[in-house]
Amino acid sequence: MKALITGAGGFVAPYLRKAVSDDLNCEITFTGRAGGKHDKGNHEFREADILDPAALLSLLQDEHPHYIFHLAAQSSVARSWKDPAETVNVNIKGALCLLDAVRALDYSPRVIMVGSGEEYGHIRPDDVPIKEGQFLRPGNIYAATKAGQNMMAYVYAKAYDMDVIMTRSFNHMGPGQKPVFVASDFCRQAVRIEKGFQDNVIRVGNLEAKRDFTDVRDVVKAYTALAQFGIPGETYNVGRGEPTAIKDLLSMITDLSTADIKVEVDEKKLRPIDIPEIYPDVSKIYAATGWKAHIPVKQTLLDMLEYYRNNPEILSDEG
Repeated sequence: MKALITGAGGFVAPYLRKAVSDDLNCEITFTGRAGGKHDKGNHEFREADILDPAALLSLLQDEHPHYIFHLAAQSSVARSWKDPAETVNVNIKGALCLLDAVRALDYSPRVIMVGSGEEYGHIRPDDVPIKEGQFLRPGNIYAATKAGQNMMAYVYAKAYDMDVIMTRSFNHMGPGQKPVFVASDFCRQAVRIEKGFQDNVIRVGNLEAKRDFTDVRDVVKAYTALAQFGIPGETYNVGRGEPTAIKDLLSMITDLSTADIKVEVDEKKLRPIDIPEIYPDVSKIYAATGWKAHIPVKQTLLDMLEYYRNNPEILSDEG
């Protein structure tokens, strides 16, 4: 069997390739933009523009994958505020191009469309833990585009009898994640302080928000479990199922650091809108697949700190 993974240059792709190889025993092809930095490993890489449906169709016809994992996305909330047009193009138009290419095939591969817990948006206290049927109130540009992707995938699954499964994946983290994401940003700053690259202050945004944080190595296992046992047309929450306050995340990082660290609020890190608490009910995916998160948050943070310690070349101001 074969699997195709879009978004080869992203944080999740290397972890997903390992999980697909281990759990599905598939030959893997992964795709990304020309000129991107891609860890090819032992797998085939094919250049592909997610906004070119003809090129995608040609690729799918050549590769004939049994499974397609759609990771390609603009996944930063902060960046979505700065560049909404790019976020719409990649997250909505890109998903539509892929769905149209799959629909044109003469067979029906299973497609895992990776979405986001951000889609739920403005959550009231009595909405948590959030079930998949919760009304969507996206609170930022990224969330709105991912909600649109999910709705299109559902329509295609029902209207064209396509084998499409959707996720709403909550915050995931791990070694190698870009520092535009909160846990990686804190870990990078902590190691920069340890190595004398900055003063002993970690600069932060809103510390009161509570989010569900899951290790990326657990998250990709959810995707391979859904590839085997998910139901077409259904959406599944993927997450730990419990919240962690950003301030507690930071506290764990400072405890694990060898440096004496102080904390200051940086106004530039505050978002125009920030939802106080978001975490999912994960009973649906557990009932369907038996999957649940296993790696403790503290272990993930330690691994992230070690990644930065072992890769000092990425600790520059531009990193």
